[in-house]
Amino acid sequence: MINIAVLSGDGVGPEVTEQARIALEAIGRRFGHRFEFVSAAIGGRAIDLYGVPLPEETLSLCSSSDAILLGAVGGPEWDEVPPRLRPEQGLLALRRGLRLYANIRPVRAPDRSFPASPLKPDVVAGTNMIFVRELTGGIYFGEKRLDTIGENGSTEERAMDVSTYSTTEIAAVVRIAGRLARARNGLVTSVDKANVLETSRLWRRVATAIMSSEFPDVRLEHRLVDSFSMDIILRPSTFDVIVTENMFGDILTDEASVLAGSIGVLPSASLGDADAKGRTRGLYEPIHGSAPTIAGCDVANPVGAILSAAMLLRHSLDLEEEAALLERAVSDVMDSGVMTLDLIEPGGRPCNTSQFGREVASAVTHAQAC
Repeated sequence: MINIAVLSGDGVGPEVTEQARIALEAIGRRFGHRFEFVSAAIGGRAIDLYGVPLPEETLSLCSSSDAILLGAVGGPEWDEVPPRLRPEQGLLALRRGLRLYANIRPVRAPDRSFPASPLKPDVVAGTNMIFVRELTGGIYFGEKRLDTIGENGSTEERAMDVSTYSTTEIAAVVRIAGRLARARNGLVTSVDKANVLETSRLWRRVATAIMSSEFPDVRLEHRLVDSFSMDIILRPSTFDVIVTENMFGDILTDEASVLAGSIGVLPSASLGDADAKGRTRGLYEPIHGSAPTIAGCDVANPVGAILSAAMLLRHSLDLEEEAALLERAVSDVMDSGVMTLDLIEPGGRPCNTSQFGREVASAVTHAQAC
């Protein structure tokens, strides 16, 4: 029995997580695994039901589960709630509560999605990179303050968001990047803003020390975030593993999503340290948002959610063969020309969310063994 918490969340979240669940059930039938899915509220839905974005019941369920599937959180209907109760705070609190400090985001550009990419095919070809984003530090988790200041009868507001990083926080994600690169092409690109920010200067020193002492077989390069943001568009196929801090990683991975043609196709895994049994509890989610304008229309792209389920099989359950087969099933369906509206070629006939999920489940069932 494998226990999976399902936090569908808001907007298109329930639609895409349903397709991930269907895909996992197909894997279970194929390989003889039994998955038990238990749902809980997070984000806007949790605010509506419980008055908070992360109820204690949800955190408790996630703590006792083998892995967590998440859809998306947020939407305009919760824009006016106090900042500490916004839907996104539920996700931040979940990461902090489960000590999920590293976000792994692979970015690949399959041939079939080239027509949807705004970049030339020869630029995108061969792109296969992994971002390692620090997830529980930096400006998102630092002290926040809003003051009213003024003198001589005039007043204005002043806001403050503090970014802090420790040696331990930086070293933890750099080690993950080093291990990933050692199993791939042996290159780690550390992205910072060391010419301006003190946190980035510490980041660069720690990354250099960790890589030289623990990963001497892996090449390390340092890049400033502004010039790097241009190069992942100009020459994306030259990068292997990229490690960076929280806010930079959030922005850069959304930028990199255009390489694959749509933000809807990129998965992610938020991981912490392994437990006593050697298993890593993880939170698995597509990187896209809740897309409220298309919620309920059955047109959202479920690829990112389904590939997140494949990452769940690999990283939390150590089921590599199952993960590889699910990824191959997604590729086979896309190669056959079945795609959602965001990826379809001009003149093509897009499928809907649920149809794509059924096609993937069928591909899992009928695929030849790896």
